[in-house]
Amino acid sequence: MQNPDVIAYFADDPARVYQLLQWLPVLERLDATHPTGIVTRNEETAAIVREHTRLRVFDAPGFNDLAELYAEIDPKVAVYCNNSMFNFNSLLQSRMLHVHINHGESDKQSMVSNNAKAYDRVFVAGEAAVQRQRAAVMELDESRLIRIGRPQLDLRPEPIIAASERRTVLYAPTWEGDAEYNDYTSVDLFGPEIVRSLLAVPDTRVVYKPHPRVGTSETPDIRDNHLAIIEMLADAARRDPSSGHESVLTGDILAVFPRCDAMVTDVSSVGLDWLYLQTDKPIMITDRHHDADRLRLEVPVSRCADVLDSDNLHDLTSLVTDRLEHDTHHLARVAMRHHYFDDNAVGDSTRRFVETVGDLVVRRDALLGDLGLLDVAESVIA
Repeated sequence: MQNPDVIAYFADDPARVYQLLQWLPVLERLDATHPTGIVTRNEETAAIVREHTRLRVFDAPGFNDLAELYAEIDPKVAVYCNNSMFNFNSLLQSRMLHVHINHGESDKQSMVSNNAKAYDRVFVAGEAAVQRQRAAVMELDESRLIRIGRPQLDLRPEPIIAASERRTVLYAPTWEGDAEYNDYTSVDLFGPEIVRSLLAVPDTRVVYKPHPRVGTSETPDIRDNHLAIIEMLADAARRDPSSGHESVLTGDILAVFPRCDAMVTDVSSVGLDWLYLQTDKPIMITDRHHDADRLRLEVPVSRCADVLDSDNLHDLTSLVTDRLEHDTHHLARVAMRHHYFDDNAVGDSTRRFVETVGDLVVRRDALLGDLGLLDVAESVIA
């Protein structure tokens, strides 16, 4: 079997494997032109990944295992969907080009850091991401930033919620992050009140689809409110079986979008995915920090959305009712979509991703050839 030209390196445990899983269909398309494999560092993670892809999965738990694997298969390009500290084990490999592809496009502070300097290329969605990097990272070589779009949004998964004659409002909160500065969740502060207000909107179905890590949170207020929301929707569905109210706790959120008419979410990649895919439908974004000026500056999508905070949350029922009839932010969302994703149409991002990675495969061989190392390596492998 041919060794992979490209490997997707993922070092974390199953709690974060959702970051990689969303890339698998895109990587399988890449595999059609450049053999692609997955490298994990955790046996449980490897088992999960194998259940979701036909790509070869190599598990290298120890550093020596990783070094031996790379010596054996000699990959040309490595892609990374997060900034795990264990990425540096792989970045030591000087015979590959290293590309950061991230696991979403969002305005969270965690999206930008000096870690970007460790990679030969950093794939970003569009102009907003370039500006975000420029504002946050000193002495960054912007030639490393490659505008790709968001390939996952080219996928069209089958809907995982039933069609409904009612208008559907989605509540899709994020998790609390690893640190306070990166905490954008609304579940602990506003979650039950948001759902209660949405249930009061006439002739509406309410769907709850939280970030995968909300359900495993050990923060008491998040855990308790998450369970309260699930029970609230279950009770509403029992009282009105025709309503279709439900909690969707597994599956791809992109498979929920097509049958929704409006969304309440937090600062996260979900809001920007909605902006790209559901540009003609209203979005409401929560502001747990109650800082409108900061939100407008750091989260451009908030300028074409209704922002919810502790001052106006009591008006959510009337706001959603009005927005479902009078979508006053539609034209602003069209312009903002361009700001985040350039002019990408469906299919463009995947094409750019595959072509750019392919170019880097060729460039890697050319660079090793210039150094006189390629022929030596091939003779050793043979």
